[in-house]
Amino acid sequence: QVQLVESGGGLVQPGGSLSLSCAASGFVFSSYAMRWVRQAPGKELEWIAGINGAGLTATYAESVKGRFTISKDNAKNMVYLQMNNLRPDDTAVYYCSTLQGTRGQGTQVIVSS
Repeated sequence: QVQLVESGGGLVQPGGSLSLSCAASGFVFSSYAMRWVRQAPGKELEWIAGINGAGLTATYAESVKGRFTISKDNAKNMVYLQMNNLRPDDTAVYYCSTLQGTRGQGTQVIVSS
């Protein structure tokens, strides 16, 4: 079955960077668009970035555009999220997800001084 495992979260100071990874298995990864979503404490799930199956076309929410970069390695069944210039309001649990809504367990990102 579809399995997604996120990693790479942690505590970072404002202005810092983190790189998240997501390992996918159980489906034909190269055929599927993927996305990253996040959920901040007390808030709803928020879509932040998406990428097509081939890994060539990416889209971003306005809240992260210019700071975050999504990428996809179909040879490794991996999707990544490079996060730069992090802000305290980026604090959330981050999930990779299929378009059908299947998510992993998430990885916590805390941006704080």
